[in-house]
Amino acid sequence: MASERRTKATQGTKATHRTEGRPGPLTSFQSISSLETHPQPTHSFIPPHGGYKNLLSYQKAEIVYDATVHFCARYFSKFDRTRDQMVQAARSGKQNIVEGSQASGTSKEMEIKLTNVARASLEELLTDYRDFLRPRGLAEWTPNNPYTRRLRDLNRQPGANYETFRKGIVHPDPAICANVIIGLIKVTCFLLDRQIQRLEQDFLKEGGLRERMTRARLAARSRQAPPN
Repeated sequence: MASERRTKATQGTKATHRTEGRPGPLTSFQSISSLETHPQPTHSFIPPHGGYKNLLSYQKAEIVYDATVHFCARYFSKFDRTRDQMVQAARSGKQNIVEGSQASGTSKEMEIKLTNVARASLEELLTDYRDFLRPRGLAEWTPNNPYTRRLRDLNRQPGANYETFRKGIVHPDPAICANVIIGLIKVTCFLLDRQIQRLEQDFLKEGGLRERMTRARLAARSRQAPPN
């Protein structure tokens, strides 16, 4: 019986450890330098970083990339340079969010720079989709278009992913397909704009790595100083 109680107690402790620290659902603009799964030392001057999958901007950029790969395979020849350029722009938008999130631990400047690169890449991709529509006489949806309002509602759904937008992305009408992706790009750009603003505010408030190192060193000296 005593052995059984010890086993249950051990299992209860493990279950507690698995539950603690589990990230909860995020709101639209929560966590710019998102949390890492590994705990940081109490006095570490390197903040939590690398949790890019928790960023809503990354989640949307991933949908944009997957949708662009599908779109380009349907509407462009594999020998068409536009196809490669659009896929690369979509990839750059996604991957630079990843790299910026990982770099944030040691360089806020690099995080801001890479997030800006992601934003610029998606702006380039947005122009490519508009260039697809214009010569074909296809219109970009206005903000008051019923399809635009429907897309806006889908984007507001918690946990929206590629499957949420699949019907529009694979639609046989190229105008609908392109406009759905355009809408997703606009949302991602909006999120990145907000993200960059927050990064700027955080830098002005907390400084960069050098300032954190100085504060950590002064705090360490204070703890090591003998009592008077």
